[in-house]
Amino acid sequence: MGDPLSVEEQMTVESQPPRPEADGGVGILVNPMSGRDVRRLAAHASNMTHETKRDIVARIAAGADAFGAGVLHAAREPFRITAAALENMPLKARLNIFDNKITNTALDTENNVRAFVEAGCRVIVSLGGDGTNRAIVRLLGRLGEAGRDVRLIALSTGTNNVFPTLAEPTIAGMVAALAARGDLADSGAHRRAKVLHVTGQPANEKAHELPDVGLIDAVILRRDHVGNLLPFDPKRIDQLLLTRAEPTAVGMSPIGGMVAPVYEADDEALLVDLVDPDDAREGDRVFTAPLSPGLFRKVAVRSVTRIPFAVSVPMRGPGVLALDGDRDHKLLENHALNVEVRRDGPWMIDLGVAMRWAVAQGMIRA
Repeated sequence: MGDPLSVEEQMTVESQPPRPEADGGVGILVNPMSGRDVRRLAAHASNMTHETKRDIVARIAAGADAFGAGVLHAAREPFRITAAALENMPLKARLNIFDNKITNTALDTENNVRAFVEAGCRVIVSLGGDGTNRAIVRLLGRLGEAGRDVRLIALSTGTNNVFPTLAEPTIAGMVAALAARGDLADSGAHRRAKVLHVTGQPANEKAHELPDVGLIDAVILRRDHVGNLLPFDPKRIDQLLLTRAEPTAVGMSPIGGMVAPVYEADDEALLVDLVDPDDAREGDRVFTAPLSPGLFRKVAVRSVTRIPFAVSVPMRGPGVLALDGDRDHKLLENHALNVEVRRDGPWMIDLGVAMRWAVAQGMIRA
């Protein structure tokens, strides 16, 4: 995510994003594969259909158009989710549809975000899960100052979602339009996201690129392998570093959240050391946690430690380092990657705060 911020810089970082010089429009970014991965077969998560996503896109577009967005940016994808949603809508906004090369990987998300930002877009509504938004944030970090100015409204359509929110897409579109016009610059509705920054030496030349980022959790898994798509086995979870440890979430976050909660607004992270539940001893906290929607497993927490911003945590092998559910980085014996948390991600917009402020300012009028 660009150059690291010092602790002093993080304490004095601007409380609001800069006012846009012109209405760069609203980007609607769809991950067509979110909410459809194999982990759902092992849990009780609902299937997010393409038709449902089309309805969500249409409602975002309607809200943004009604509140004066000058242009709507979107990208073509194999299932025509965006095209089917927008092609027959009587929109006043101009449509800017990108036709980028499709790879059916996270690179599609990154390429589309790059196209939006290069076209002047600084407000993006994303449809996806933690993994989708991780790809967005990773690309924004590579774009330097232009990426740092982006406001993100993340709507949940994934499997294990902590970073994106469940919200009415119509309202998301309305707020996105207000943000694109610069009307929310003084609203107090913006907060930079916390980001996990991973650095170090890759295990080999075929390893995933470093540095890397995560949004919610960095997890050390023993006796596992890169690319595995199955749910995490609690007997293999060794360590977690969480930007959010929330008891109301599912996934890795509630493992910490049921012991020592850390929320999005807290300027810290939580390091959690676990053991195989069968090897738990006196003093370990053993409980049942929702590791996926409707899927509960017993976990054993040995210790928790609150970690301040910009403190490097070595996460050691052997094993796999997973970021936001994706097992991307192999760790060899006596090999470590360093992970630290900073609040230097994109500007997130609180929809409720934004709308209440807009009403109080008399912005809701013809």
